[in-house]
Amino acid sequence: EGFLSDDASKALMHGPTYMGNALACAAANASLDLFEQEPRIAQAARIEWALRRGLEPAREIPGVRDVRIKGAIGVIELEKLNKDELRRRFIEKGVWIRPFGNIVYTTPPLTMTDDELKIVTSAMVDVVRA
Repeated sequence: EGFLSDDASKALMHGPTYMGNALACAAANASLDLFEQEPRIAQAARIEWALRRGLEPAREIPGVRDVRIKGAIGVIELEKLNKDELRRRFIEKGVWIRPFGNIVYTTPPLTMTDDELKIVTSAMVDVVRA
Protein backbone atom coordinates (compact mmCIF):
# COMPACT_ATOMS: atom_id res chain seq x y z
CA GLU A 1 0.00 0.00 0.00
CA GLY A 2 2.91 2.36 0.67
CA PHE A 3 3.71 2.49 -3.04
CA LEU A 4 0.24 2.03 -4.57
CA SER A 5 -0.72 5.43 -5.93
CA ASP A 6 -0.94 7.49 -9.10
CA ASP A 7 1.22 10.08 -7.28
CA ALA A 8 4.79 9.81 -8.62
CA SER A 9 6.23 10.90 -5.26
CA LYS A 10 4.97 7.60 -3.75
CA ALA A 11 6.50 5.40 -6.45
CA LEU A 12 9.41 3.08 -5.65
CA MET A 13 11.79 4.16 -8.42
CA HIS A 14 13.96 1.04 -8.24
CA GLY A 15 11.97 -1.34 -10.43
CA PRO A 16 14.95 -2.32 -12.61
CA THR A 17 17.04 -2.83 -9.48
CA TYR A 18 14.64 -5.12 -7.65
CA MET A 19 12.45 -6.81 -10.25
CA GLY A 20 14.69 -9.83 -10.90
CA ASN A 21 15.32 -9.24 -14.61
CA ALA A 22 16.01 -12.70 -16.06
CA LEU A 23 18.90 -11.54 -18.25
CA ALA A 24 20.53 -9.67 -15.35
CA CYS A 25 20.14 -12.74 -13.11
CA ALA A 26 21.72 -14.99 -15.75
CA ALA A 27 24.63 -12.57 -16.14
CA ALA A 28 25.07 -12.41 -12.35
CA ASN A 29 25.09 -16.21 -12.07
CA ALA A 30 27.65 -16.46 -14.88
CA SER A 31 29.80 -13.87 -13.08
CA LEU A 32 29.63 -15.89 -9.86
CA ASP A 33 30.70 -18.98 -11.82
CA LEU A 34 33.76 -17.05 -13.04
CA PHE A 35 34.66 -16.16 -9.45
CA GLU A 36 34.83 -19.89 -8.73
CA GLN A 37 36.81 -20.72 -11.88
CA GLU A 38 39.19 -17.77 -12.22
CA PRO A 39 41.45 -15.87 -9.78
CA ARG A 40 39.19 -12.83 -9.33
CA ILE A 41 40.27 -12.06 -5.75
CA ALA A 42 43.94 -12.20 -6.72
CA GLN A 43 43.21 -9.95 -9.71
CA ALA A 44 41.52 -7.39 -7.44
CA ALA A 45 44.53 -7.48 -5.08
CA ARG A 46 46.91 -6.94 -8.02
CA ILE A 47 44.84 -3.98 -9.23
CA GLU A 48 44.74 -2.49 -5.72
CA TRP A 49 48.54 -2.66 -5.54
CA ALA A 50 48.89 -1.05 -9.00
CA LEU A 51 46.42 1.72 -8.08
CA ARG A 52 48.32 2.45 -4.86
CA ARG A 53 51.62 2.65 -6.72
CA GLY A 54 50.23 4.59 -9.68
CA LEU A 55 48.07 7.14 -7.84
CA GLU A 56 50.37 7.86 -4.88
CA PRO A 57 52.21 10.69 -6.73
CA ALA A 58 48.91 12.63 -6.85
CA ARG A 59 49.16 13.25 -3.08
CA GLU A 60 51.85 15.87 -3.76
CA ILE A 61 49.81 17.84 -6.33
CA PRO A 62 48.40 21.17 -5.12
CA GLY A 63 44.60 21.02 -4.98
CA VAL A 64 44.48 17.30 -4.20
CA ARG A 65 42.63 16.65 -0.95
CA ASP A 66 43.10 12.90 -0.75
CA VAL A 67 44.00 9.75 -2.63
CA ARG A 68 42.03 6.65 -1.68
CA ILE A 69 42.24 3.07 -2.86
CA LYS A 70 39.99 0.23 -1.74
CA GLY A 71 40.29 -3.01 -3.64
CA ALA A 72 39.95 -2.28 -7.34
CA ILE A 73 38.68 1.28 -6.85
CA GLY A 74 41.03 4.27 -7.04
CA VAL A 75 40.04 7.85 -6.19
CA ILE A 76 41.73 11.22 -6.36
CA GLU A 77 39.70 13.78 -4.40
CA LEU A 78 40.16 17.39 -5.46
CA GLU A 79 39.40 20.67 -3.75
CA LYS A 80 37.68 21.83 -6.95
CA LEU A 81 37.51 20.68 -10.54
CA ASN A 82 36.22 21.57 -13.96
CA LYS A 83 34.50 18.36 -15.10
CA ASP A 84 34.28 19.31 -18.76
CA GLU A 85 37.95 20.26 -18.93
CA LEU A 86 39.03 17.09 -17.14
CA ARG A 87 36.89 14.89 -19.43
CA ARG A 88 38.40 16.55 -22.50
CA ARG A 89 41.94 15.98 -21.23
CA PHE A 90 41.25 12.34 -20.34
CA ILE A 91 39.91 11.71 -23.83
CA GLU A 92 43.03 13.33 -25.30
CA LYS A 93 45.06 10.83 -23.21
CA GLY A 94 43.02 7.97 -24.66
CA VAL A 95 41.17 6.99 -21.48
CA TRP A 96 37.54 7.29 -20.43
CA ILE A 97 37.43 8.60 -16.87
CA ARG A 98 34.35 10.44 -15.66
CA PRO A 99 34.87 12.96 -12.86
CA PHE A 100 32.08 12.77 -10.30
CA GLY A 101 31.41 15.48 -7.73
CA ASN A 102 34.90 16.50 -6.63
CA ILE A 103 36.55 13.17 -7.38
CA VAL A 104 38.30 11.50 -10.25
CA TYR A 105 37.91 7.75 -9.93
CA THR A 106 38.44 4.47 -11.69
CA THR A 107 37.02 1.01 -11.21
CA PRO A 108 39.05 -1.01 -13.71
CA PRO A 109 37.89 -4.45 -14.85
CA LEU A 110 39.56 -7.29 -12.99
CA THR A 111 41.08 -8.53 -16.25
CA MET A 112 42.92 -5.26 -16.96
CA THR A 113 46.64 -5.75 -17.58
CA ASP A 114 49.40 -4.02 -15.64
CA ASP A 115 50.31 -1.99 -18.73
CA GLU A 116 46.70 -0.85 -19.15
CA LEU A 117 46.52 0.08 -15.46
CA LYS A 118 49.66 2.17 -15.85
CA ILE A 119 48.02 4.06 -18.73
CA VAL A 120 44.95 4.79 -16.57
CA THR A 121 46.82 5.83 -13.42
CA SER A 122 49.34 7.91 -15.37
CA ALA A 123 46.51 9.70 -17.15
CA MET A 124 44.74 10.39 -13.85
CA VAL A 125 47.86 11.86 -12.25
CA ASP A 126 48.92 13.80 -15.36
CA VAL A 127 45.50 15.34 -15.96
CA VAL A 128 45.04 16.29 -12.30
CA ARG A 129 48.53 17.81 -12.26
CA ALA A 130 47.77 19.86 -15.40
